[in-house]
Amino acid sequence: MKILLLGKNGQVGWELQRALSPLGELIALDRHSKDYCGDLSNPNKLSETIELLKPDVIVNAAAYTAVDKAENEAGLSRLINSEAVKTLAQSAEKINALLIHYSTDYVFSGEGEHFWSEDDQTSALNMYGKTKLEGEQNIQTHCSNHLILRTSWVYSTFGNNFAKTILNLAKTREKLSVIDDQYGAPTSAELIADCTAIALVQTLQDKNKCGVYHLVSSGSTNWYQYTKLVTHEAQNNGIELALKELNAIPATDYPLPAKRPYNSKMNNNKFKKTFNIELPSWELGVKRLIKELSIK
Repeated sequence: MKILLLGKNGQVGWELQRALSPLGELIALDRHSKDYCGDLSNPNKLSETIELLKPDVIVNAAAYTAVDKAENEAGLSRLINSEAVKTLAQSAEKINALLIHYSTDYVFSGEGEHFWSEDDQTSALNMYGKTKLEGEQNIQTHCSNHLILRTSWVYSTFGNNFAKTILNLAKTREKLSVIDDQYGAPTSAELIADCTAIALVQTLQDKNKCGVYHLVSSGSTNWYQYTKLVTHEAQNNGIELALKELNAIPATDYPLPAKRPYNSKMNNNKFKKTFNIELPSWELGVKRLIKELSIK
């Protein structure tokens, strides 16, 4: 089996290189790759690469993810998250490949307090969410064999993320204020990659498993409680912090160019049932992250 991975140097892409390599021949690209095009801002070259390589599976972990910049760079965000994804879908369909693509909690409005299901009405609040939703729709229109995996609040020991930012701030600042009215599930890139590998194998064996899934840790939290766990675990693992005061604030006290959903909680039962995988609580993964960071 030949697998083409795009976005190899992102948080999820980095872990996917490890998780997918035992499954077959893995060709991992990013936007700087020389031998083949892995740049989603160049859909034509991307199409040529797929036509040349003819992979059995395409895994797209690349995206435009600068949420606030997307408000002013709508064209670039749409090119990468929507138009290039349409090209991937059409190219995958042409060679009968399975396309695996990652999407986001930002496709939802963030209203209410319920856990969003895959069938709930989408209504993105910002340009990033809108272009990611367009990408989903392009896949569903143009590629019959696909897995769209929506995830949220991704972190890993590799790359930049909220947990590592908070930890670095807590080492130098005595006081931090963190939003406490936006909810979601911190999800590790390692978990996403391992679950992707399992879902890939099963879907190749049974195309009825194609579709949209929520691939997130179980449970939910807010940014403030997330921060409390990160800093508590850091101290438990011998990481010295300067932090003495942690305050909870509403999102309105920390305005940003792009609107964020207040409720990003996603129901993961469909993924668990379809692929017979237990998705652990968000706390377990965060505790593991801090332990790993403490021994680096």
